[in-house]
Amino acid sequence: MEEWYGEKQTKDVMISFKSSKIIYSGKSKFQDILLIENETYGRILMLDGTVQLTEKDEFIYHEILAHIPLMSLTEPKKVLIIGGGDGGLAREILKHSVSNVDIVEIDEEVVKISKKFLPFVSSSYSDRRLRLFIEDGAEFVKKSKGKYDAVLIDSTDPVGAAAVLFTEEFYRNIKNLLKKDGIIGSQTGSPFMYPGHLKMAYENMRTLFNTIKIYTAPVPTYPGAIWSFTFATNGDLKRKRTRNFRTMFYNEEYHDTNINPEFIKELVH
Repeated sequence: MEEWYGEKQTKDVMISFKSSKIIYSGKSKFQDILLIENETYGRILMLDGTVQLTEKDEFIYHEILAHIPLMSLTEPKKVLIIGGGDGGLAREILKHSVSNVDIVEIDEEVVKISKKFLPFVSSSYSDRRLRLFIEDGAEFVKKSKGKYDAVLIDSTDPVGAAAVLFTEEFYRNIKNLLKKDGIIGSQTGSPFMYPGHLKMAYENMRTLFNTIKIYTAPVPTYPGAIWSFTFATNGDLKRKRTRNFRTMFYNEEYHDTNINPEFIKELVH
């Protein structure tokens, strides 16, 4: 009997995946967790019925969120990740000569399952430069006294508990953690399916930072297939270095051009 699992993207749109194997199904304190195998996309992690990553296309999302900010800094050393418990964003950050990466993940089960079943992203946990904090990201940035070159938000969409991670107050607390000319970066959702998510994040960042840039990229398994990433700083987001590591999506031309479609320009101006 065929088993299909789907993400309801709107009230009348769903994307579905045929499961060749259920690897894990359970519930943490915070959410339902499902991990399946699919012949086309490989392993797929879903939280509360929403696709978080697939083995085939996760590199696009993680490379953009990591390398746009870090390649915009001359010598980044200390980076904070809010969310990102699967380890994929940390994997990309650790390709740079950073000295310290802190992950603040609220759900320890996501970390455990990723370590056990998703080695292609969770390999980052074996790096001694990485520190893991199991706690609420919004509370962490309120109380933290450290200073970071970049703070990157790898969260779910701004609904439920994650809504606070898109607010002006949250961005203000992050600004207090950034070094001079430090950079905040966040996934800001589908500009095609949920333009309000991007607009809200952009406008809240604009009240606090001088320079804001939006990057978009195709992520086939995410709603609308086009995904947005928003970066802000009181410095600039010009590329300062050339890669000395391998990537599969990010390159210097992509970083330097930053061409947005007209509907996104109209959305945020």
